[in-house]
Formats: sequence, C-alpha cells, structure tokens
Amino acid sequence: MKEYQFTQFDNSYNKQYIYKYPQAGEENSQVDIYIYNVVSGEKAKAEYENGDIYIPRIKWTKDDNSLVVFWLNRHQDELKLLLTDARTGTSSVLYQEKNKYYVEVSDDWQFLKDGKSYFFTSEMNGYNHIYIYSMDGKSKTQLSRGNYDVTGINGVDEINKRVFYTMAYPRPMDRNLFVTDFEGKKTTQLTQGEAWHRIQLNDNFTRFLDYRSELNTPQTVTLNDIVTGKNKDIHAKWVKTPGENAKLKAKMEEYGFVKAAFIRIPNSKGDTLNGFMIKPANFDPSKKYPVLFSNYGGPGSQEAGNKMHKYYLWYQYLAQKGFIIVTVDNTGTGFRGEEFKKKTYMQLGKYEIEDQVDAAKYIATMPFVDKNNIGHWGWSYGGFMSSLAITKGNEIFSAAVAVAPVTNWRFYDNIYTERYMRTPQENPKGYDDNSPINFTDKIKGKFLLIHGTADDNVHFQNSTQMITALVKSNIDFESGYYPNKNHGISGAPDNTTFHLWSKMTNWILENLGNENTQKPVQPGKNQKGF
Repeated sequence: MKEYQFTQFDNSYNKQYIYKYPQAGEENSQVDIYIYNVVSGEKAKAEYENGDIYIPRIKWTKDDNSLVVFWLNRHQDELKLLLTDARTGTSSVLYQEKNKYYVEVSDDWQFLKDGKSYFFTSEMNGYNHIYIYSMDGKSKTQLSRGNYDVTGINGVDEINKRVFYTMAYPRPMDRNLFVTDFEGKKTTQLTQGEAWHRIQLNDNFTRFLDYRSELNTPQTVTLNDIVTGKNKDIHAKWVKTPGENAKLKAKMEEYGFVKAAFIRIPNSKGDTLNGFMIKPANFDPSKKYPVLFSNYGGPGSQEAGNKMHKYYLWYQYLAQKGFIIVTVDNTGTGFRGEEFKKKTYMQLGKYEIEDQVDAAKYIATMPFVDKNNIGHWGWSYGGFMSSLAITKGNEIFSAAVAVAPVTNWRFYDNIYTERYMRTPQENPKGYDDNSPINFTDKIKGKFLLIHGTADDNVHFQNSTQMITALVKSNIDFESGYYPNKNHGISGAPDNTTFHLWSKMTNWILENLGNENTQKPVQPGKNQKGF
C-alpha cells in the first residue's frame, strides 16, 4: 500500500509524518483473519475470497463458535456476510446483497440470543428499513415500512419481541421513535411532533430519555416510561423533565437571537430541496441584504435538520451583522430515500453544485436580497462545494470561503471516493469534470482558501494544487494555512480556533457586505492573509 507524508514543522529540522493512505485507484492491503483459541492456543484462518476486497466489519453471533465476516467487493456494490466456524475457519454465505449503485454498510446488524435470527437495516427496497432474517434463511421479514428512512436501531427487546428504532418522520428533517413487533404487524410511534428526538433506552426497555430539539430550541430532556396496556397497546408516559436549558433559552432571548425558518426550494430537475433561512436582526423588508450560503452537501449528510445547527451561534452573529444565512440540502444528501441520495453516483459535485446554483438564483429573486452579494462557505466536502460555487457557480456566487476542501477526488482515500465514483481509471470524466481545479479560469468573485498543513484526512495537497491552478489562471485569491493543524483546525491554548473564525468572519464582512451590514472590527479589516 502506498504511503502519504507531510511535514511537521518545529524549531529545528522539522519531521516527516508518514502513514499508509491509498488514494483513489491505488492498491489496497491484503487482509487475512485468524481466530485464536486462547485456551488451547490453536488458530484457524477464516476462509473467504481474497483479492481486491474490503472487510468492513467482523461481528460475533451469540454462538461462541460463529463469527460473521463482512465481505465487500472493491466497487462496494456487493456485500456478503460469511458465517465462519471459529474452530475451522470454514464459511458459508449467511446474507448477500447487491446494489446498482453501492451497498451502504452500517452498524445496525444485531444477532439474537436465541441464535436463530438477526436484525439489520438495508436500502434494498428504496428506503432504509429494518429486516429480520432467520439464520437458516427460511424466514425474511421487513419490519418497518413507508417512504421514510430509518436512521438507526435503538434497541431490541428479545423478551417481549420488540424492536425500537428512530425514523426520519414525518419530514426528512425530523426524528421520531417507533416500536414494532418481530412480525412487523404492529407499529407504534412513541414520540410525537415535528421535532428531533434523540433517544436513550434503559437496559430492560421500560424507560427512555428523550433529548428533544427543534430548529430554534435547545434540547429538553424528559424521562418517559414505556407502558403496555391491557390490549398490549404500547405508549410512552412522561415521568419527569430533568433538563430544560432554561438559562440558555434566557440568554438567547437576551441577545436577540433571530429565529431560523425552514424553506423549500425547487431545483431545475423537478425536485424540491429542504433548507432553512435566518434573516438579519432588525430585518427591514425594504432593504436588500447579502446572503451567505452554508453548505456541506456530501453523500447521505444532512444540514437542515430540526435541531439547532452546530454553527447556530456563528450564524446568529452574522445575522446581527446584517447577513441572511441560507442552508440547502442538495441532491445526494440523506434521509429522502435511496434514489435522491445516490443520484450523484459516478459524478460527485455535478448535481450538488447545480442545486446550490438553482437555490441561489431562487433566493436572488426575493425582494430583500442583494443579488450581487451572494456568497458560499463550507468545510471539507463543504469546502469542495464552495470551491465549485466560485468556479462553476461564478454567475451567481460573488464570494466563497473554502476550508480544508477536497479539490480533486483523485487525492482522496479510495474506500470513500470509489464508493461513489469508482476508480479514476474507470471514470476519469467523473473525476475531472467536477474538480474545481479544472475550472479556476471561470472565477469572477473573491475567494478565501484555508487549510491545516497537517491534515491527514483531506490533505493540504488539495489546497496547494488548487493554488497552482489559480496562479496558472492568473486569479487573485486569499489564503490562510495553519501549521501542524489537522482537519479540524482547532486549538484554544494557541488561539487557533479564535483566529480562524475571526478571520473568516472579518473576510465575509469585508468581501460580502453592503451598505446594510456592519464592517469588520479591527484588526480584521487589514488582514489579507498570512
């Protein structure tokens, strides 16, 4: 397997950090699995078809002599679960799934104590649902149903034969807790409403903590009993509310936080995209305000969820400065079924940026929007999207901030990239037609590129190659690099976190603001790079 290296900077001769990292299209390691008997000292080699494959999971059943080896081909469109005898290493196929795109491997596989059945989730029928199969393959039952995605199995009550799970329901932005019997005949919704419920069940499935949030509301924690009635009907009964975040809610009120609102935007393909908007504080509909799009957009992700966004406080700060904040989940994001998520197969970036452009053009028609000042920012996959916004989206986006961006999928690791793109050898156009490196000559607006030099995930190489292309195209840009910082570019003791967010904020104020926004505070006004 090929190795990647980068420099760790110090006060003497520096160091080289070297580690194995196969980029897209490169050779993988060969993996063997041995099962050791710690009592006898004997070992058995697990038997499976080797070659250009992955072993994404290894799980024990409830039988000490039965190991399940997850086998996945290089294209990741065929998954086999191999039931392996721990004493001899011999195996047989327990489960097999093929997909015209790729098989999504999860950690929802659970093997029951009776040794007869197992649970798992799959997108085999278009949405992510729960299935129970018998170990002998004779019984196969789908437990959850509907045009909604199950987001995870919360617990399996083998005594009462119930499975608890969370579903993106009633909207993709929401999460609610359900329970279904092992035959899939009786399903009950245990939490209610358009909200985000994060659930923690107790060990005997008689109670759960419900961490409930909404788009503008910090989580409230309630303790609930799971009650079975005389007719074996199940419902949740409130017991108490251990936490309401009263102090935080009061502070939000004190500081004049602006409420975000969900929006639905049509794209040019006939789909409707989910998102949210935060208008400026003291919003005046007769004025025109600049817009900052905040985007991640990667496969199966979701930014417009019905909970407070991780960057909520920063968005509020920008709203106080006079900006409109917009987040739109483009084609390829999750919890809207398999086809919406996997439409981007073989061409990451194409439909995603087309959707962001469509959304920006839609927002630009609003009477209170300054259509000449629409920007885009993102981190990681979001940085990839911001780099595409300022290049391919040059007609609508006037500024972009890309943090730790992928700039060409040829530079990223093979197991992630090839799941969606196959190899560069098989799909060169998919890689090159959607790489911002190849479209730097289209840039008309202002561009800030930020990266950590010790990023072992999205390598600093991505930004250096982007800069090479920018220079070749004679495009002016600004950049910031953070020595010895990884993909998260963080640090309180050395001031990195404060510096990074201050730099981005002041750059946005300076380069995207208009007469209705505040100017950056000193010394950010004169910071042009470092």
